[in-house]
Amino acid sequence: MHGRPRKTLEPADAEALSAKAEKLRSLQSLFLANHHNRIYDKEALEVSAKLLEINPESYTAWNYRKLAVEHCLSRSESNPDSVKSIFDEELKVVESALRQNFKSYGAWHHRKWVLDKGYSSIDNELRLLDRFQKADARNFHAWNYRRFVCALMQRTDEDELNYTEQMIGTNFSNYSAWHNRRPLCISVCRVEANDVDPSGVLLSNLMKRKAEGYFPKEIVLEEEYNHVQNALFTDPDDQSGWFYHLWLIDQTVKSDAPLLVSSWPSPGSTITLDGNKCLHGCGSSPLYCTLLDTGILPVILYFNQAVEGINSSTVTVKSELTINEDLVWKPLSTNKLNTARVWVMYLNLGNVKLQLSKTYPIEISLGHSQGIVSSSGYHYSHPSQISFKLSVQNAYTELPDGKGGKLTLWENKNFQKFEHFQEVDSIISGGQLITGIDHIPTTSNWSAETIDNEINAFRVLLSESDCKIGKLTLARLLTAYDSISSPHAKGMIHAEEILELYADLLKSDPMHSLYYKDERSLVLLQQITSTTESLLQYCYHYRGITETLDGFVCLRLQNLSLSRMGSLENLLWVQMLDLSHNELRSIEGLEAMQLLSRLNLSHNKIGSFTALGPLRLLKSLKVLNISYNEIGSHSIDTARYLCSSPLSHTEEFGWDRFEILNANIDAANIWEAFLIFKSLNLTQLDVTGNAVADENFRSFLVKILPTLKWLDGELP
Repeated sequence: MHGRPRKTLEPADAEALSAKAEKLRSLQSLFLANHHNRIYDKEALEVSAKLLEINPESYTAWNYRKLAVEHCLSRSESNPDSVKSIFDEELKVVESALRQNFKSYGAWHHRKWVLDKGYSSIDNELRLLDRFQKADARNFHAWNYRRFVCALMQRTDEDELNYTEQMIGTNFSNYSAWHNRRPLCISVCRVEANDVDPSGVLLSNLMKRKAEGYFPKEIVLEEEYNHVQNALFTDPDDQSGWFYHLWLIDQTVKSDAPLLVSSWPSPGSTITLDGNKCLHGCGSSPLYCTLLDTGILPVILYFNQAVEGINSSTVTVKSELTINEDLVWKPLSTNKLNTARVWVMYLNLGNVKLQLSKTYPIEISLGHSQGIVSSSGYHYSHPSQISFKLSVQNAYTELPDGKGGKLTLWENKNFQKFEHFQEVDSIISGGQLITGIDHIPTTSNWSAETIDNEINAFRVLLSESDCKIGKLTLARLLTAYDSISSPHAKGMIHAEEILELYADLLKSDPMHSLYYKDERSLVLLQQITSTTESLLQYCYHYRGITETLDGFVCLRLQNLSLSRMGSLENLLWVQMLDLSHNELRSIEGLEAMQLLSRLNLSHNKIGSFTALGPLRLLKSLKVLNISYNEIGSHSIDTARYLCSSPLSHTEEFGWDRFEILNANIDAANIWEAFLIFKSLNLTQLDVTGNAVADENFRSFLVKILPTLKWLDGELP
């Protein structure tokens, strides 16, 4: 276990182990007979006690003793001394089992169960815990039980804080002691803001106390920073303090209550439709005809954390448009939960008669009533209003031949960079809400000063010690500082330094390269999308087969070594996206881009169709390129666990259609593809270069995608 090699047993040890196993089997058989026959006499209880002393992990034996206790209580005739003796005997059995294995889940749970009954004294519990924690100071079972006992004893938080300090002082590497201090800020804000009693440990109650002239969160966090710095500077190579420090950073910069950080359409924008219900941006540069086939206009709300309760009661929509159906908000999430960071509502304009040259104002309001709650229990408490306009220009005209069915090419010659800032500024600014929200509360000066002080301290530490986790912490601190300063500064101040730190970590610590690549990708995308000027460098006109510009604005993020997507709240306006020649293994989060109609994922490291799950939520997607990935190359699909199987009760699989379509293909190899593609209306798909892409599979795709006009660059 834990990397320890197994050793060949000596003959005497092997004989002793065999005898122990034989004794255990005999006791097990006798115990199960008593259990099945519901025998709870003294001899039967002794058998179970002996079994638990040898094998404390026998959950059936612990449950049997609970049944035996209930049986004995029913016959005790309410004699207090008799009742107390029954529970005292259980405590002795537990203690005996813990001497054998003081990390036994069943034993600790049984002891909790006994004390919960209220018949046993708890005076001896802390002394018992001291003995076990001296044997193993990091035993999280004992720490968890200690919190339970302290709650029963109503032991003061100060006493427990002193105890954790003593344990940390004895051994900096005591993860459990650090954790016992952790849920400090979480609880106080939650309790004060929403009167919710969350799960927490020690410092939660201290945070509730007011200090004259100061916020309690600031006082306690400052003390905790000083405390953990002593540990880190004493022993920089010990990881336990670093994990606690990471948690402190999170508590310093994060907003507990949910906030609306982005939307589409954005406040003040104008969405222009031509007679074909073709969608344009708020400027003169047109976006693609997202509404061309469906007549549906998505309205997207993007929060800083997952929320629930987005519905017609908590979000109101006012408009002159006559829409003959209820407006339903849906969470954009692939996990089947009712909480999500991104919510969408579809305005069906297909049957709405819109007058030419008339502007229709639409107003969306939220936060004016209770009901929107984060997954951590906080209410959305910032009344917000998003107003935009919808207008129609030009009468209906016949579409050019092949419109919507032309082959999309992704070669460099098909793209032309914008020469003037004004050409694309209206589109980008119309799709971003970062500069359009005026209700986001700014982070306190204290938070920025605290992070800045930590940055300076860790620069000193790294000048004295080449510590990998110190570099990682500095990168996190710089990222946190830039996120705090973003409303007041143009772009990321420390982006280049952060990227350099991750580059150093990739060289010095290749074992954790995937994590560093993910973090680097998030920082790089944050840098690219932080300002309109930086984003403009990646925006191109798309030029199709003809020499004329097709009107597309393509965001080209290819060849950036991206392994993870991020900053999607700034990209809700994008309709054509090139992510080719990166290192993406997942496209998690892409479901937020509801306007996306053309997507290039070629030359990445996507290993399965289940990794493409977010595509199922993109109603506007017409063109998809997933060529030259690793789909079908891996014998074990690790992403499969993220996607419901066809046997899942939550998945509408459509067995009849599946069985008709998969006549010549092994069902086990294509049901993921069926789940992904069955709900899409693609006109162009490229799958060449993947191990799965043989002729049988291409035939399957043609059957499942009746709208397909191009497959691997050819007519199907």
